[in-house]
Amino acid sequence: MKKLVILGGGESGKGTAILGHKMGYDVFLSDAGTISSEVKSKLDALGVSWEEKLHSIDRILAADIVMKSPGIPEHVAVVKQLRAAGVSIQSEIEFAAQHSKAKLIGITGSNGKTTTTLLVHHLLKEAGLNVGIAGNIGESFAQKVAEKNHAYYVLEISSFQLDDIQNFAPEIAVITNITPDHLDRYNDDFSLYVKSKLRIASNQRYNQFLLFNADDPVLIEALQASSTAAQKIPFGYTNTSPLGASYANEEIKIIEQKSTTMISTTQFPLQGRHNLLNAMAAVSVARLLDISKDSIRESLLSFTKVEHRLENVLKIQNRTYINDSKATNVNATFYALESMEGQTVWIVGGIDKGNDYSALLPLVREKVKAIICLGVDNEKIIDAFSPVVDLMVETQSMTEAVKMAHKLADKKEYVLLSPACASFDLFDNYEDRGNQFKTAIREL
Repeated sequence: MKKLVILGGGESGKGTAILGHKMGYDVFLSDAGTISSEVKSKLDALGVSWEEKLHSIDRILAADIVMKSPGIPEHVAVVKQLRAAGVSIQSEIEFAAQHSKAKLIGITGSNGKTTTTLLVHHLLKEAGLNVGIAGNIGESFAQKVAEKNHAYYVLEISSFQLDDIQNFAPEIAVITNITPDHLDRYNDDFSLYVKSKLRIASNQRYNQFLLFNADDPVLIEALQASSTAAQKIPFGYTNTSPLGASYANEEIKIIEQKSTTMISTTQFPLQGRHNLLNAMAAVSVARLLDISKDSIRESLLSFTKVEHRLENVLKIQNRTYINDSKATNVNATFYALESMEGQTVWIVGGIDKGNDYSALLPLVREKVKAIICLGVDNEKIIDAFSPVVDLMVETQSMTEAVKMAHKLADKKEYVLLSPACASFDLFDNYEDRGNQFKTAIREL
């Protein structure tokens, strides 16, 4: 019986334990932190042994396979010991893919991957395909494989999840864009982050597809230096390729080998240039799977907005409150500020991931009347924006931030939560941050 060791008792760890047990592995889960009571109960019910607040190195090094949760960085001692010992370390998506016969659509990128993943899943489901959704969204891929039997899976995949793939190769891969993010994890080296994203296509074969954003110069340059065997299909406003997707006159145009499909977006519920790029990617996937034009058009109209991404919460005394808590990097916040149609009180801050705020300066100068810093350490934000914004306030709770924003915003103005940072200094995650924002607004 092969020994499977799982490092980390979060969503991916729990899912891998469930799947590993089902597939007959001798499973042991080890977490240097604490494991939730829910996960412990699940592991006990399966008969899977576990430990918390320590790593039993001898037992871990005896593994045939180690699944390392994506949140564990390479510099951790146990990972270095496993590397030195030559033990196979796999990501959860790699492990799950080995035990699934489903066709996989893998979607990665610095921004837009959640919306694109949800939209692709919606298009496929509405067309009648037996499709599941997993990865960096909802339940882990491993748990879905253990408990469901879908013919297709749409997977949102982060760079951390791609770092430990070995043979993983989706039938269709999508890269929405690549902008600086998580540089703290990649030694402040953007090129390492770019390489991580491109791993989604590294094992693809000639009969598989890579869809990529033709408007992204970083991505274009990286692909020119890559060696993927996949068929490359571009999408974007500036796409002049004889194949792929482009946009003009409120229509998405998909050019294929033997046909051209036009999809009207006049009633598409998602606003903004970035969401039309997401739609181009999703429609391209749907057409590769032979979903009809009529089905695609109807499904685009019925798609609902993603929570915590440019979500209109309420209008109070003619002040509009917008929740963009999912904007955890500079590029996502750029899209948010660009979409503001009036003067804005901007709530920003959290754990900085190596951000360069300079790209935001023109938009902030034009649209932001006041900045409310919401983080434990706001020094970098204050240094970056104090030359262009006169009014900057530091706060330590969402309630305080929202009350201050309400005082500072005038009628017909906007209050925007778009942090450009991770949430873990004051919140459990970006969902908790967004939910606290919405609660604080309703309590005004």
